[in-house]
Amino acid sequence: MLIRSSKQVSHWHTPKRFPVPINSDASATSRTEEGKTWPKPANLTRPHHLRIYRYDPDSDHGPRIDTYTINRDKCGPMLLDALIKIKNEVDPTLTFRRSCREGICGSCAMNIDGTNWLACIRPLDEVSDPVTVYPLNNMDVVKDLVGDQSHALAQYTSIKPWLRSSTPPPTHERLQSPEERKKLDGDYECILCFCCTSGCPSHWWNGDRFLGPAVLLQAHRWLVDSRDDVTEERLDDLEDPFKLYRCHTILNCTRTCPKGLNPGKKIAEIKLMMQQRRG
Repeated sequence: MLIRSSKQVSHWHTPKRFPVPINSDASATSRTEEGKTWPKPANLTRPHHLRIYRYDPDSDHGPRIDTYTINRDKCGPMLLDALIKIKNEVDPTLTFRRSCREGICGSCAMNIDGTNWLACIRPLDEVSDPVTVYPLNNMDVVKDLVGDQSHALAQYTSIKPWLRSSTPPPTHERLQSPEERKKLDGDYECILCFCCTSGCPSHWWNGDRFLGPAVLLQAHRWLVDSRDDVTEERLDDLEDPFKLYRCHTILNCTRTCPKGLNPGKKIAEIKLMMQQRRG
């Protein structure tokens, strides 16, 4: 169903993917086509099917969806295990990022069944059959499931995400009280997987100027750090019609954070800090 009005959707249900009509004005080369169905493994006892987005910008072919079948009895429990098994045993050309396999590095962020998440902590028991796997939304595709994060990382660099202090470095660590340290909870756990930024409609529309939830969450982390003494300068840098205020509290960011953080709340707190310093 093509959703033409918000009245068509219950307030208690969030659409997983933005609906696009099949016969849209996109060029034929940009449309996703049905790809190859790979052979099933021998002695298949417990099958699970994966429909995976494939695209190589250096080729002459447009994007496609390939279908794979794995044997759950010979595969690990997570979606990343299935992707690694496919790459090792079925199709070595399948490309994706991975590193820690423990939900710490954020490398394997991708769109799983329409929701941004980390493949290493998404159990196969919790996905559909077939499960659809796409790269993160709103990022140029480097290849297959690898999105280009250059722009998001450049925006992260723009907030100067390091301790800035005008006082000379002490001979020991800069101390904080337990209360001061507690203010960083909900900020420091961010692993910069960009699941939230990729799922943010405001960043889809104004990604060239709006910093997005991941970067603003990190900005909040330094604004509330008692060891940093350039708070006013940091707020000045965010005092912009687009950098901060394009957040419309849609809260897709909070729904899709695999670490359970609340970027929407932190952005609201930055806006409150802006108002409080105006008196």
